[in-house]
Amino acid sequence: MRVTQKGQVTIPLNIRIALGIKESTEVEFSLEGDYAALRRSVHPEAVAQRIAAYRGSADAGMSTEQILALTRS
Repeated sequence: MRVTQKGQVTIPLNIRIALGIKESTEVEFSLEGDYAALRRSVHPEAVAQRIAAYRGSADAGMSTEQILALTRS
């Protein structure tokens, strides 16, 4: 793999899949001894926003008591 004049490289497909890296995914590099590590950037506020978007969206059409009765049987 070669680095372009602009300092760019292509991340191999198997690594992108393993890390869940898609177009527009933010990544970060860190130095680990004599090599560089790549990982997806995690922004706690972005995670909180995604969780908040799903909050209250599950509707089983049953009350809590009905659901608990099913799990107890």
